[in-house]
Amino acid sequence: MVAKDELREALLFRRRARSTADRAAAADAVTAALLEGLRGVGTLAAFVPDPTEPGAGRLPHGYTELGARVLLPVIPSEGRVLDWAVHTGELEHGRFGLYQPAGPRLGPTALAEADAVVVPALAVDRFGIRLGRGGGYYDRALVHARPDAVLVTVVFDDERIDELPSEVHDRPVRAVVTPSGGWEDLAIHRR
Repeated sequence: MVAKDELREALLFRRRARSTADRAAAADAVTAALLEGLRGVGTLAAFVPDPTEPGAGRLPHGYTELGARVLLPVIPSEGRVLDWAVHTGELEHGRFGLYQPAGPRLGPTALAEADAVVVPALAVDRFGIRLGRGGGYYDRALVHARPDAVLVTVVFDDERIDELPSEVHDRPVRAVVTPSGGWEDLAIHRR
């Protein structure tokens, strides 16, 4: 676990050090790639990027171009089980200073309605194993995702890592989107 914590620290430091211009260019590129890769999705579950994450400033508003129903997470005031709400365009401040949808809460199992899930990550490896921020929110949430749902993550180019430590509960993503690489399907077989 120490190795994961040290890697998280280094990745977060690098994200905070990125210039505003780099973040804006990355947001444009990943938004375009996500919209292309998610075309035809009926229900999408996604997240609202914080200012350091790829897609910040463009997502989730960009998803309106899909014509899909968009679910966004709501972090509960206590505990670590995500709730979900439909994105209507209105966002409010939630726990940890993150933005969340203002509408009615649908419960944790609403994720099962999603055809695709855009999952946050600090890094992803060639097997689709992702490194999150360590809270376990998405590990708990993804148990509700359908087996056929397309799981995709968005990271900066230098956050593609050859191999990350994995745990038995990790659910690999099927695709990764980077600013320069666009949408890339992954071979998600276990090592």
